[in-house]
Amino acid sequence: MTEKTPGLRSLALALRRLREAAGMEPEEVIAKGPVSKSTLRRAENAEARPNRSTLLHLLTLYRADDATRAEINALWEEAGNQDWLRPYHSDLRRDYKAWIACETAAAKIKSYESLFVPGLTQTRDYAHWLIQGVWPSATPTDLEHHVQARMDRQAVITRAKPATLTAVMDEAALRRVVGSPLVMAEQMRQLQTLAGQPHVTLQVIPFSAGAHPGMPGSLAVATFAKPAEQPVVYSDGMTGDVLLDSEQDVEHYTEIFAATQAKALNPTDSLALIASAEHEFTRELETA
Repeated sequence: MTEKTPGLRSLALALRRLREAAGMEPEEVIAKGPVSKSTLRRAENAEARPNRSTLLHLLTLYRADDATRAEINALWEEAGNQDWLRPYHSDLRRDYKAWIACETAAAKIKSYESLFVPGLTQTRDYAHWLIQGVWPSATPTDLEHHVQARMDRQAVITRAKPATLTAVMDEAALRRVVGSPLVMAEQMRQLQTLAGQPHVTLQVIPFSAGAHPGMPGSLAVATFAKPAEQPVVYSDGMTGDVLLDSEQDVEHYTEIFAATQAKALNPTDSLALIASAEHEFTRELETA
């Protein structure tokens, strides 16, 4: 099944709006042939990119003008762009691949993690030991591919025009030793370095904050520069990955993120807590 990339979502929305502007119901489109019910459904739900002949048929049926044809043809080309894929991405879960595509295209990313340092801020060593710990049956190849995918994802905040990242994490993510105190000390330094970037905001929810809305798991929300592209929510848990893009879901999880963020320390105090954790790990190394 095709990953629901931002380009594919934009094409689906444009085709659906064009059909509605033409005053046609899906049944009328199907009745005129040769587009089948399943083909139209997949095209309008970002489940698959229609082939070129189907696209041209729909543009003609909907009486699209030249400007609209040019716009939708550009979206069709963009939807077929898989430059973000790497050879090893075939090993990744479908919704995770789709989320990577969304991250790559995002203008803003908001994320919350209850137990882990956020993926976009992880060092390679931290990512290695974390993935190995949560996936004990992973082969060396599995591990290598997933670690590299995580490192590749970080280009979204290091590229020339980076996405804006607001990452909130529970204090548990700072205290749990992943790999070793050395790995954790390096990870804390990485967080401090990233927090110095103008497009990165890191916040920590201290243990003293008590129970909060984010405790059941993790979530991330990606928003895009193009207004036509609906924001996307991603959550990863023991039952698998979930990628959501309905307006209701996006609103619901955005509210959860806001309520969770409200429990966090401000960026300055969060950075002090991260520095304190680094000091503790470093001291542990010195006394070992």
